[in-house]
Amino acid sequence: MPFELKIPPPWRSQGWKVKVRDRERVEPPHVTILHKTTAWRLELRGGEFLDREPDPGRVPHQVIDWVRQNIEVFRSNWDRMYPENPLASRRPDCEDDESQEK
Repeated sequence: MPFELKIPPPWRSQGWKVKVRDRERVEPPHVTILHKTTAWRLELRGGEFLDREPDPGRVPHQVIDWVRQNIEVFRSNWDRMYPENPLASRRPDCEDDESQEK
């Protein structure tokens, strides 16, 4: 079952949604930003768009800012939904096990 964090007005009434979709375990960790039937994938490690099309410039900056303000909620839900593909231990701002041994 997908995880959806309800986006605030006025974006929700205009057809915008943000979800961690189900059945995406082999994909890079990301959230899906939806506007009606158009979908953009925003990477959860670095916060960049994964695809060039549809044009990421069509997503309002306020929607992107809201996603980034709530990034930890999306990250924790990705890890809960996809424990075999966690991102918590692989974010650039986290040290890996090898560097901790040195």
